[in-house]
Amino acid sequence: MFKREKEANLYAWKNKPGRKPLIVRGARQVGKTTLIKQFAHTYKHQILLNLEKPADASWFKNTKDVKVIIESLFLSKNIPISSLSETLLFIDEIQESPDAIQQLRYFYEDFPDLHVIAAGSLLEFAMKKVKSFPVGRVEFLYLPPLNFNEYLEAIDHHSALEQIEKIPCASFAHAALLNLFNQYVITGGMPEVVVGYLKNESLTELPPIYESIWETYRNDVEKYARNETERKVITHIMKVAHLYIDQRVKFQNFGQSNYRSREVGEAFRNLDDAKVIQLIYPTTDVEIPAKPDLRKSPRLQFLDTGLINHALGIQGEMLALNDLIRAWKGTIIPHLITQEILSLNIHSYRKPLFWVREKKQSSAEVDLAIPFHDKVIPIEIKSGSEGTLKSLHQFIEATNHPYAVRMYAGEFKVSKTKTPGGKPYLLMNLPYYLGTKINGYLEYFLNNYKL
Repeated sequence: MFKREKEANLYAWKNKPGRKPLIVRGARQVGKTTLIKQFAHTYKHQILLNLEKPADASWFKNTKDVKVIIESLFLSKNIPISSLSETLLFIDEIQESPDAIQQLRYFYEDFPDLHVIAAGSLLEFAMKKVKSFPVGRVEFLYLPPLNFNEYLEAIDHHSALEQIEKIPCASFAHAALLNLFNQYVITGGMPEVVVGYLKNESLTELPPIYESIWETYRNDVEKYARNETERKVITHIMKVAHLYIDQRVKFQNFGQSNYRSREVGEAFRNLDDAKVIQLIYPTTDVEIPAKPDLRKSPRLQFLDTGLINHALGIQGEMLALNDLIRAWKGTIIPHLITQEILSLNIHSYRKPLFWVREKKQSSAEVDLAIPFHDKVIPIEIKSGSEGTLKSLHQFIEATNHPYAVRMYAGEFKVSKTKTPGGKPYLLMNLPYYLGTKINGYLEYFLNNYKL
């Protein structure tokens, strides 16, 4: 039973005038059902349906009349129809019923006092079967795995939570926060994994949990493959994709296969829709608006870093590292920080970008390029001295502002420095554990530091 940050968004939705039915989206096993069931206790009455159960799904199969559905539900649960405003109707696994998705618009139009929340995974696939999706009649909330803040809440470390909320973070808290962050990086943020780790405080009991989660994802996505070839390609990708997180990928013959670019691309797009393995594309822009370049090779972003660590078999060796940037070719920490930034999505879903410049004699790649106000801020994730930030320097020399970020294992500091070409700039050095606080720190950085 974890306190999730998105709980605050549920309360805001509950108290909002003109409230629309809310669809909570996210991959399987990230905690959607648990979150909403906990929230349901804030209502006098609750009607909880799971559309994977035939009896619950039958409410939407037997009639298209929402008035009949509501009156029948309230009667069966012995709830007076006059209690609409005190009742939460929770429709779980709504992707199993295109009819139920379509009928959400009528809950909004005909029963605006009733509080309706739906939850589902793989909704992108279900929406293809909906004749008329209720655009403008519903709103969305996205739930990812636990981020670092939620992990601290789960392990009941409230003193660490108190320190991480301060901008800038106090120097004396750095070592403890970095140690806690390293624990989180190793296990990841899947709720079932975190529960298992808290029970045993050991990694040895976790492999069956990781395997079960991954098998569920594989079986889920395969259900939506259009043919046997697509099913085989998805199976292949899910067996080998973790081996390619340290590089940008090409679809043709991916993973030493004989599959063509079109086949692999379609399979990856299915996995991306399911939020299991996402495609993160680069941008070549150094000024607003920063646009993804879909013609260039993407990076792979798994739902959860802990799943990758398990698949690579590196969790044991990670325990011995002081700076986890050295784990698996330097890719685990950048992957995790990208995961943290993805967790900031609330009502709309936006992927972060990374920056590339691809020239024959001078290529460059910056880990993240974050649009912020009227600027695109480059973020490098690495250890080492400021002089080793070659790609970041190329970005700064090309852009119209002097602000850059380096995330590393050290303490927070801001330094004034220069690129090798002589352009002065400001570098905010940010500890890894502040990934979810990036927007607050960028605000602080731009407001308080000038050349």
